Amino acid sequence: MSSYDRPQPRNGLAVPALVLGILAVVFFWTVVGGILLGVLALVFGILGMRRARRDGAPHRKLSVTGAVLGALALAGSLLLVVVGASLLGTDEFKNLQECVKQADTQAEMDACERDYGDQVND
Repeated sequence: MSSYDRPQPRNGLAVPALVLGILAVVFFWTVVGGILLGVLALVFGILGMRRARRDGAPHRKLSVTGAVLGALALAGSLLLVVVGASLLGTDEFKNLQECVKQADTQAEMDACERDYGDQVND
């Protein structure tokens, strides 16, 4: 059997890795977008790269690009989660929450924003 008779191996993981990687980068600021899509892009990209190396399947560069984009989105999303969690645990944020909870009108909520908003942002 010659090499012309043998069908070329396929790499059906490369394109999904790239698409998921692009979506993960676009939606990295959301937990679902950054973490879930990032992990899926990374997994599909790695599997696509392994298939390309092992079987000689095409689209190795697409798999690499998808994995890299997925990893970047995952890192960005995890960074946002860590920063958000640390912000929510501060005393300044708790003071702002308490003030807003006790406010009855929009004017009182705006006053809370003026009084405590600068503390939370610092």
